[in-house]
Amino acid sequence: MNTNRKLALAGTITALLATVSWFTVFNSDDSDVAARNDSLAWFQSGAYEVGVATVPDTPHVGENDLIIKVRLAGGNSVGNVAVSAYAEMPAMGAMPAMRSPAGLLETTAGQFEGAVDLRMRGAWPLSVRITNREHGVAEMTFDLATDRTGLRIAIGGTPIDGSGIEAGRHAETITVDSRRRQLIGLETSAVTHHDLVKTIRAIGSVTYDERLLTRIALKYDAWIGELDVNYAGAPVMRGQRLFSIYSPELLAAQQEYLEARKRLSRRHSDDSLLNAARQRLKLWDLSDSEISALEERGTPREYVPISAPADGVVVAKHIDSGSAAKRGQTLLQIADLREVWIEAEVYEADIDLIREGMSATIHLPYLPDRTFAAVVDFVYPYLDKASRTVRLRLTLDNADGALKPDMYAEVRLNANIGHRLAVPESAVIFAGESRVVFVDLGAGQLKPVRIKTGQHAAGLIEVTAGLTLGDVIVTSGNFLIAAETKLKAGIDQW
Repeated sequence: MNTNRKLALAGTITALLATVSWFTVFNSDDSDVAARNDSLAWFQSGAYEVGVATVPDTPHVGENDLIIKVRLAGGNSVGNVAVSAYAEMPAMGAMPAMRSPAGLLETTAGQFEGAVDLRMRGAWPLSVRITNREHGVAEMTFDLATDRTGLRIAIGGTPIDGSGIEAGRHAETITVDSRRRQLIGLETSAVTHHDLVKTIRAIGSVTYDERLLTRIALKYDAWIGELDVNYAGAPVMRGQRLFSIYSPELLAAQQEYLEARKRLSRRHSDDSLLNAARQRLKLWDLSDSEISALEERGTPREYVPISAPADGVVVAKHIDSGSAAKRGQTLLQIADLREVWIEAEVYEADIDLIREGMSATIHLPYLPDRTFAAVVDFVYPYLDKASRTVRLRLTLDNADGALKPDMYAEVRLNANIGHRLAVPESAVIFAGESRVVFVDLGAGQLKPVRIKTGQHAAGLIEVTAGLTLGDVIVTSGNFLIAAETKLKAGIDQW
C-alpha cells in the first residue's frame, strides 16, 4: 500500500471515529439531561410551577449542580423570566454567614443551571427568586444540607403533581437539626390550660367625694359683712358662723314677719299671713332658732349670720368682706374629707374585665410603705373619646387626712379571666396583624402556625384559635428561627 492510500485510509478512520464519538456524546447528553429533568421536584409558588433538583441528589461538600425549571401554572411556558439562587450557611457564634451564589444560566427555554459551592458540612438553606414583569415575583426557601437526600420546601411554595413526597409531608415546615437547636437555644413546651388572672394597672388621682360636697349660695342679692372663714383650707364644723350678710330683701322680709305678728295680736289679720311670712324666711334659709330670736328682739337684724350646714374643709372661696353677692352665686364650697374618691382610667381593651365590686389595691407615690384596699364602686357608662379610656371610681376612708385631693394614685385590679388555653408570651411572634407560633412536629420539623389570641395575663397569652391542647410549641429561640427562614417573606403562606 503506497503512502497516499495509507494517508487516505487513516483520514477515513479518523472521520468515522469522530462521527461515532459525536453520536456517543450527543446520545449521552440527551440521556443525562432527561435523567436530570426526571429528578426535578415540582412546587407551586405564586403564578409559577418550579422544578428544583441538585446533582447529585445527596449534596456533598464542594460544588453541586443546581437545576431550576420554571413554567406557568398549568404547564405553560414563560418567557423573559429571571431566576437567581444562593445557598447560605447561617452565622454560628463568631463565624460569619457563608453565601454561595448559584450563578444560574438559562440552558434551554425556562431551564436554568448552575452550581453551589458548599464549603463545609451542615445546613445550607437555598433561596430562589423568580421575576417576570407580567407575572410578578416569587420567592422560595428550601432546606438543603450536605449528606441529606433531596430538598425540602421551607416557605414560599407547596408540592404539586405528587412530586416531592418527603417535601409534601413536611410542606410549609422548617427543618432544624439538633446541632442548630443547641446553637439557637431552642426550647419547647406543651400547650396547656391555665387559670389566668390579669393584673390591670390604672393611673388615677384622689378627688372629693361629690356626695359630701356642700355649696354655700344665697337666694337673694346681698353684701358680705364680716368674714369669719377667710381662707381656703379652713376647717369648719356644722353650725359654725361663716360670714354675715346685709340684704334689703331679707331685711324687708323680717319686717313683714314682725308686722304680721303685730296684726295678728290685734286681731286685724289671720294666721295665714303670718304663716306665709314665716315660710318665706325659712325658704331663705333662716333657721327656727333665728326666727325665734327675731321674735324675741322685735326688731329686724341688718346683718344676718350664715352658718356652716356641714362639717368639712373650705375648698373654694369666692367672697371677701364688703363684696357683693348675687343670688345663686357660689360663695364658699365645703368638702368633708373624711372619705375620698379615687378616680382611675382603664384602657378600652380591658373594659370587659372591670366589674363593680371587684377588689383593688391602691399605692400613692408619697406613701410608698402604705397600701390601701378598696373595691370598685362605680364604672362610668361612657368612654373618653380622646384617650380611649373609661373611668372607674373607688371610695377610701380618710379619717387621718393622709389622702389629699389631686394626689396621684396607682390602682391595681386583679381580673379573673378563667381557665383558658394559653401559651407563654415568648412563644408568640407578632408580625403585623398576624400572631404566629412554631409547632414542633418531631423529627426536627417545625411548622409556623397562625393563631388568634385573646387576653394577656402574667406572661401568658390566651389562644382562641389555631392550637389544641397538647401541641408542642417553641418557647425560646423562635425569633432566630423566624429570621433565618425569612418570616416576613413567608407570612402570606402561613
